[in-house]
Amino acid sequence: MESSFALVGLAIALFASTNVDDVLVLVGFFADPKFRDRDVVIGQYAGIAALFGVSVFASLLSLVIPRAYLGLLGIAAILIGTQKLLDLWRGRDKPEETLERHSNAGTNGRTATVAFVTIANGGDNVGIYAPSFAIRSRYEIAMIALVFVLMTALWCFAAQFMVNHPKLGAPIRRYGHRVAPFVFIGLGILVLHQAGSFRLLFHHSGS
Repeated sequence: MESSFALVGLAIALFASTNVDDVLVLVGFFADPKFRDRDVVIGQYAGIAALFGVSVFASLLSLVIPRAYLGLLGIAAILIGTQKLLDLWRGRDKPEETLERHSNAGTNGRTATVAFVTIANGGDNVGIYAPSFAIRSRYEIAMIALVFVLMTALWCFAAQFMVNHPKLGAPIRRYGHRVAPFVFIGLGILVLHQAGSFRLLFHHSGS
C-alpha cells in the first residue's frame, strides 16, 4: 500500500490532468447569468460522481483478473495522452471552442445540464481512472474519492475566481491543456509499474 501522501499526490494528479478543460467549461457556466452558482456546483459534483462511479465499477474486474494483467489498462492512459499530443501537434485541441459551445446552455434543467456537460467533457476520464482504481484497495479508493471531493470544490472556486478576474484565465487557456497529455502518459507508465505489468510485457517479449 502506498503512503497516504503519495496516494493524495496521485489522486490530485489524476483529477487535475483529466479536468483541465473542465475549468474552462465551469468558467462559462459561472459567467452565464442563466445559471446560479448552486446549479453549477451541484451539477459539477453530480457529473464527477458519475464518472467516478463508472470507473470504480469498471475496476471491479480486479476481483477475477490478476493485477498484472489489469495494469495493462495503463496502456489506455498512454494512448489517450499520445492522442492528445497528436491533436495538439495537428492544432485540433481548441478548448476555447469547447468553452464557447458549452457556455450556451439552455435555461431548463440547469443542474442536469452542467452534470451532462461534465460527463460528456470527461470522456477520457474513465479510461484514466479505471486502471488506477483496479490496483488499489477499498481504503485507497475511498481516499481518492475524498481528494476528488475537495478538488471539485477547488475547481469550482477557481472558476469563480477567474470569472471575477478574467485576465488570469488566459494562461490556463493557453497552456493548461498542453500539459495534460504528458500527465496522462506519466500516469499510464506509473500504473504499469505499480501493477508489475512491465515484467509481464518483458516476459512475453522475451519468450
